[in-house]
Amino acid sequence: MNSAVLTPDDKSIHRIYLQHNHWLVHWLTKKLDCPHHAFDLSQDTFMRIIAKGNAGRIEQPRAYLTTIAKGLLVNWYRRQSLERSYLESLALSPELSTLSSEDYHLVFEALNEIDNALDKLKPAVKQAFLLAQIEGLKYQQIADHMDISLITVKRYMKQALVQCLTLMPD
Repeated sequence: MNSAVLTPDDKSIHRIYLQHNHWLVHWLTKKLDCPHHAFDLSQDTFMRIIAKGNAGRIEQPRAYLTTIAKGLLVNWYRRQSLERSYLESLALSPELSTLSSEDYHLVFEALNEIDNALDKLKPAVKQAFLLAQIEGLKYQQIADHMDISLITVKRYMKQALVQCLTLMPD
């Protein structure tokens, strides 16, 4: 790589990577107990910095890296939890357990998109939607469970369904 064509931001990210990547991988390995996942999340962390284009303005690299990595860890754990739940559902449903690997990934990606879309809603809205869709509760049961009115449950369900509709292709 010719240093004459590197921007100041390129040089900054290169310096930060050389100085702190090993530390970040080690920190993530302690959290995940898996060096392979730690390495992947470390790379994702640096990719986020590159995408933001602000490496030259980072004053405390380890604090900044830790903040980004923690967010990625939360997403990683959520994705793992979603995948575990999906696999448990597959195990309970013999007709679904025959999905091909490709179909499994398509379904899992769709579930992940729905989960991300629902995360943009208030937690109570997401909870009501999941109680209906996952637990199979009727609206009145949800109202009783959450100690809210039936009309509030209906409003929450409408919000969640509208949010899910945003995922539909045009």
